[in-house]
Amino acid sequence: MAGQRFDGKVVLVTGAAQGFGLAFSRAFHAAGAEVALIDVNIDEAEREASELTAAGSGALAVRCDVSDEADARAAVDATVARFGRLDVLINNAGLHLTKYNQPFGSLGATELRRLLDVNVVGVVNCALAASQAMAPTGGGVIANISSIGGYLSTTPYGVSKLAVRGLTVALASELAPIGVRVNAIAPGLMATENAIADLPPGMVADFVENRQLIPRLGGVDDVVSMMLFLCSDSASFVTGETVRVSGGYPLGM
Repeated sequence: MAGQRFDGKVVLVTGAAQGFGLAFSRAFHAAGAEVALIDVNIDEAEREASELTAAGSGALAVRCDVSDEADARAAVDATVARFGRLDVLINNAGLHLTKYNQPFGSLGATELRRLLDVNVVGVVNCALAASQAMAPTGGGVIANISSIGGYLSTTPYGVSKLAVRGLTVALASELAPIGVRVNAIAPGLMATENAIADLPPGMVADFVENRQLIPRLGGVDDVVSMMLFLCSDSASFVTGETVRVSGGYPLGM
């Protein structure tokens, strides 16, 4: 995992009970950080937090719906109460099923509001709460999860991830005076069980063979390695950027 170390740091990961969020939590913990696992699925988050605590430095599970401003603030407060500070926020929680990759007219207003509440408003809620906790210690790092879909913004999901790219720039500008860096990662097609199962037949082969420059599926470790870099001191001169981890698709000037 690129050799980055986070000893003495406190990392809060949203959507931490499964998928990328779980991988981020484990990677930061293995690199020496104390980790707060934030998720609506508190049972799974607590199970993982117990395992991480048994394996080394501390871990905490907190139930939180990121679309709820009070929930986000309470999760940050619980993290600071337990560990004394907050250094890194990973805004990973998001809705990403195939049903959000259909036309706006097919999705319906109720589902659209839910998507935007989690994928967009949730980023703002957590970023503002976390930045307030980071300011007293001289700043910190916020890393958002966008998507390659944010460059192909023709569906509600793609538009929500385009918004995350915009928020990354806006929050980087707003929070720079208090020493908070803000970046994002836009993963491409990744070889995770949930993602592959949710895709239409033939889409995986089409991406690998006809769209990407690197002829393999991306993996969780590809995204985790970039996350560790962006949140480390090695990236101390990087802010306001969205980094594509997508095998070279799509390219752009």
